[in-house]
Amino acid sequence: MAVIKKNKKKAEFGDFQTPIKLAREVCSLLLQHGLEPVSILEPTCGKGSFIMAALEFFPDVHNVIGIDINSEHIRVAGSALNKLGPPSASIQIMNKDFFTVDWSCVLESLTDPLLVIGNPPWVTNAELGRIGSCNLPDKSNFQNRRGIDAITGKSNFDISEWMLNKAIEWLNGRQAALAMLCKTAVARKVLHQAWKSGQHLKRSDIYHIDASRYFGAAVDACLLVASTSLSNGNFDCRVYDSLKDTSTTVTFGYRQERLVADVTGFERWKHLEGKERYKWRSGIKHDCAKVMELRKEIDGYRNGSGELVDLEDDYLYPMFKSSDIANGCDLQPARWMLVPQRIVGENTRQIRKLAPRTWEYLQRHAQLLDRRASSVYRERPRFSVFGVGDYSFAHWKVAISGFYKKLDFKVVGPYAEKPVVLDDTCYFLTCQTKKEAFFIAELLNSDIAKDFFSTFVFWDEKRPITVNILRRLDLLALARELGMEETLKDFLRQYTQNHEQQLLFSESVLGS
Repeated sequence: MAVIKKNKKKAEFGDFQTPIKLAREVCSLLLQHGLEPVSILEPTCGKGSFIMAALEFFPDVHNVIGIDINSEHIRVAGSALNKLGPPSASIQIMNKDFFTVDWSCVLESLTDPLLVIGNPPWVTNAELGRIGSCNLPDKSNFQNRRGIDAITGKSNFDISEWMLNKAIEWLNGRQAALAMLCKTAVARKVLHQAWKSGQHLKRSDIYHIDASRYFGAAVDACLLVASTSLSNGNFDCRVYDSLKDTSTTVTFGYRQERLVADVTGFERWKHLEGKERYKWRSGIKHDCAKVMELRKEIDGYRNGSGELVDLEDDYLYPMFKSSDIANGCDLQPARWMLVPQRIVGENTRQIRKLAPRTWEYLQRHAQLLDRRASSVYRERPRFSVFGVGDYSFAHWKVAISGFYKKLDFKVVGPYAEKPVVLDDTCYFLTCQTKKEAFFIAELLNSDIAKDFFSTFVFWDEKRPITVNILRRLDLLALARELGMEETLKDFLRQYTQNHEQQLLFSESVLGS
């Protein structure tokens, strides 16, 4: 029982204490950056490793403040600092909650140059919600998510992201620097927010660290170092493989009001960005694989619970998942998806008459389907799915996996005289013919297209390839670059006519 309580507490506070060896390596690097702080603030100081290391490396420090919510950590930190002997600086170690501290008062007591340093919690608001924690900031859509992004879970965030956004704001108008250990994705989001909001950062650097070595955590982590400028800001961040590397692997930055993964590549290929000629789509979202995904057998279909069922073919379609697309979809589909609607919002009661066995199957598993947590299903017909439309049932598609770390576009054709549908971990565009699909795939798999996409893709993200990235490429500009413009124009004329017909059909279905 004690182990369970301990693990829950560690999960609640994202408690990965910084080893003193790592804290010293960080402070040594900051010294090489030319930092000579007079004041040091650690807003989540834990057991005090960073404060102790900073006192070793920065002898001119006059004021140190460390704050932590964990009273036992504060006791350990205070005891460790007492063993260092008479302090050469004013040191305050306080047991307080980050989310209730009067930071303006704390910051007013610290003179410049200021160093804000630390290792904030590695935990998300969703994880805290699952364990019933109250260690959270006031609820707000601080990332300014809109529409479907806000209701499909994309507003989930790391607590450290919220903390670091606050901390980097503290640097504004001061001679100051920030040095924080965090997830690499969090570091990028924090810099993006700072650049977007117009904060003046003189220099930004990310140094990858081996989180498994230092913390036993399988996560892509880094040291984020950012210093302020009192005048114009710099919108680049240099990335290093380790704390000891002196040459960068890549420089990402903020260009034309968005984050780019490679500023050099962006400058080279930005002329290919433009109109979305073919509409990129996400696959079908159903959130209940046990019921909606089945394997075909001689005597029927077997669902994810191992149940063999006899269903009509009307609403069943061969399907591919991300792994199928990434690993090669030249084999026959192994799964079939039950798709109760042709378009979002379509009445599902008609299934009762058209396919009574399918309706009975859905009714029998209604409890599982009704428990789906996503709000996209609320106030929709029962058994609804999302991300479905006439495009889902196109016989020819060009698709890519959103999860796998490679730019590899695959042609997906029909199987068993039915269109192959994709799940919501895939992205695709539709084509009218096999010839068109292979032509579009050839364009997208060209070295130039891959170089273009690579300027926007951060490969350490959970879903590195997104529909927003895919939509940035103007296929006509790409075809022009490759000397294939006229062929694409012929296909585009046919595609536009077909797209207009689909819109008219969708409107008539919803109207009925």
